[in-house]
Amino acid sequence: MVGVVGGGQLARMMAGPALELGITLRVLARDAGESAAQVVPGVDLGDETDLEALRRFAKTCDVLTFDHEHVPTEHLRVLEAEGIVVRPSAAALVHAQDKAVMRERLTALGIPCPRWRLVASEAELTAFGAQVGWPLVLKTPRGGYDGKGVLLAADVAAAADWLARDEPLLAEERVDFERELAVLVARSPHGQAAVWPVVETVQVDGVCREVLAPAAVTEEHAVAAQQAALRIAEGLDVHGVLAVEMFDTTGGVLVNELAMRPHNSGHWTIEGARTSQFEQHLRAVLDLPLGDTRMSARQVAMSNVLGCDIEDMYGGYLHCLAHDPGIRIHMYGKAVRPGRKVGHVTALGDDAEDVRARAVHAAAFLRGDIDG
Repeated sequence: MVGVVGGGQLARMMAGPALELGITLRVLARDAGESAAQVVPGVDLGDETDLEALRRFAKTCDVLTFDHEHVPTEHLRVLEAEGIVVRPSAAALVHAQDKAVMRERLTALGIPCPRWRLVASEAELTAFGAQVGWPLVLKTPRGGYDGKGVLLAADVAAAADWLARDEPLLAEERVDFERELAVLVARSPHGQAAVWPVVETVQVDGVCREVLAPAAVTEEHAVAAQQAALRIAEGLDVHGVLAVEMFDTTGGVLVNELAMRPHNSGHWTIEGARTSQFEQHLRAVLDLPLGDTRMSARQVAMSNVLGCDIEDMYGGYLHCLAHDPGIRIHMYGKAVRPGRKVGHVTALGDDAEDVRARAVHAAAFLRGDIDG
């Protein structure tokens, strides 16, 4: 039995593969209306920051895994000390929870990253800016996602409010990149690893809008990106799916962020790969043999459906399926709010421009950006 902490769409999309593998899935959700709680039969209600709720839930499962990284690290260490199997472990997961810890460890592993420094004062930020050049990217070490907790600072004055928080900030050079990439790798406890093709992610205002597989990069850069992801998975002793977000630059690839769970950049694998990231994550955390990661089509495009002013998207859903029966639409059962990820569309085919246009058109129609 696999217990997933968090009731979001990632846990929801594990339900189908769990059923096909004959695995019992349970979810710890804060509310019965959450995305996964609507479709997973075994649901416990509780807050992941409550140690007792976590403990009660974990004791009903053979292995504990995650829909998100927001579980307190100290709680996971307590569970592990009590004999609970946690995958990824607390020691691994902290690298996806704390960007400063991640940067320090990746640097020690020799993984190419943007130049960085922890800063806590104007003097330290000024010195780093003088070294690498302005503007700088500032990040809160914990808690940021989808562009939150990130500031592009043109100078020290622009960072004054952030520095006033009296907590260290992660300062990074602004990278001049050609495109943003993502690599997903899965690794099991006995050390088997499998990596999917490198994909390009298209970001708008810090939020992923599209994923294009495979990425249009040189073979040299694609291999370097996959090798870096595999080295990180081994170096951090990750058990489960690891998403590595990268910058593709003229000088090579640089690692930007990590996520230790299924990831938005891997949703295309549901139809576009022989083994989806969700099935693979379950295989990995249970130490089962990993599945085939080859693509099931030459080209795959995924477009996120972001919430808008249209509360009921069902009419658009019917139109899109009738217009293009080959696309696949996944809606997450979430209340529609502007900017919120409420679903995604995937298109497969032989031509990169065609599959991208089809996925983007359907997502735009669902959002109400176009009416035909």
